[in-house]
Amino acid sequence: METTNLCIVIPCYNEEEVLEFTAKELIKLLHTQIEYKKIDKNSSILFVDDGSNDGTWKVIETLASQTKHVKGIKLSSNRGHQNALLCGLLNTTGDIVISIDADLQDDLTTIGIMIDEFNNGNDIVYGVRTCRASDTVLKRLTAEIYYKLLRLMGVDIIFNHADFRLLSRKAISALKSYEETNLFLRGLIPSLGFSSSIVTYSRKKRFAGESKYPFSKMIALGLNGITSYSSVPLRLIAILGLLIFMFTIIISCWVLWVKFVNGTAIPGWASSVLPIYLLGGIQLFSIGIVGEYVGKIYMETKKRPRYIIEKRSNNINVQWHQFTI
Repeated sequence: METTNLCIVIPCYNEEEVLEFTAKELIKLLHTQIEYKKIDKNSSILFVDDGSNDGTWKVIETLASQTKHVKGIKLSSNRGHQNALLCGLLNTTGDIVISIDADLQDDLTTIGIMIDEFNNGNDIVYGVRTCRASDTVLKRLTAEIYYKLLRLMGVDIIFNHADFRLLSRKAISALKSYEETNLFLRGLIPSLGFSSSIVTYSRKKRFAGESKYPFSKMIALGLNGITSYSSVPLRLIAILGLLIFMFTIIISCWVLWVKFVNGTAIPGWASSVLPIYLLGGIQLFSIGIVGEYVGKIYMETKKRPRYIIEKRSNNINVQWHQFTI
């Protein structure tokens, strides 16, 4: 029986401290799966250096020179986690591709189950966290709100799923047809529509180094997820405008009643102060939301490359992958 070729894709940004340990654990996993005859002996690990400013690329080159299983691609500049991950996904030839973060907080034993799910006919297998004990209270709370908010906005997203997933060659080929600049793979992958399944695991603590997703980047990712895959905020502005109009009519009736019936109103107070503060705040808020969408349209019309490959490890043949920007 023909075995499956697996490629594990790991986007890296300033991960010098963890890469040797990560590579050692993943190579061990590949050897185990090869022995079980779940994958073929040419399966590989692809590290994508997202323009790191430490020794990440040197470590990748060293690892690639020591074993055929490790390969590397270096981007010319830091393009963000999602673009680095996309680069890895589109530049492999594996029958299946599994993406995972370099810190190995995701459970490696789940990968064998993912391969089984693929063999059972699933083109996409999502790794879903059942426990966030390793996260801070703030991160756990904001993550819960984040996923619920995205669902409320109509984004098709898997709850508690990040970027630990398996994609078949069929799914990768379909992914190539998506050309948008503003990437949010967690919302894009479910829209592919292929047969899928979920495997659950408990997230571990980071082995070394610091998280590359501080609070500011989490907020940016959340806004990108909402504005890239949902027009609900724009509709909310229209609804808000209608509510304000109705509220203004009610306030106007009240002002007229106070003026002509009660006779206790301070001249000019209600007719000037309330509308100024209320409408001014709503207008600024609405302009901000519209600006997010206009900004994304602006970036999409530029059609700039999502990433540019500067280097590749010496053990990658030109035919091994297709350069796609």
